[in-house]
Amino acid sequence: MRLNDLDERIVHALAEDARRSYADIGQEVGLSAPAVKRRVDRLRADGAITGFTVRVDPAALGWETEGVIELYCRRNTSPEAIHRGLSRYPEVASASTVTGEADAIVQVFAADMRHFERVLERIAGEPFVERTKSVLVLSPLLRRYGSGAPG
Repeated sequence: MRLNDLDERIVHALAEDARRSYADIGQEVGLSAPAVKRRVDRLRADGAITGFTVRVDPAALGWETEGVIELYCRRNTSPEAIHRGLSRYPEVASASTVTGEADAIVQVFAADMRHFERVLERIAGEPFVERTKSVLVLSPLLRRYGSGAPG
């Protein structure tokens, strides 16, 4: 299922704060509270919204290009600083600190290669990032836990 513009605006409003009232969201997107509730109920029934806080199937946003970015951070960068920096990107599905050379790994979904490249460039430009290394996922082979990923 691909979201239309209005549904996508509702999803983004919920992603900012999943506890917002339907009336508040309706005021932002130009609908009544009951109309927003009907749309949210339909999005849940169709599987585009998979839970609260809002977890959106990236394919519903047209984000079917998946990549993993290794972050190499400047000295003394805290996990909290990485979290704060990455939480602004709706394309980031998950991020974790890791052992090894990289400081963190980031799972990203994008609409296409150009979109992925723009996200990668923006993340690489964060003040705490020294360098990045990225790979693209060709085919998910096994997914056991709800990462919100297609496949």
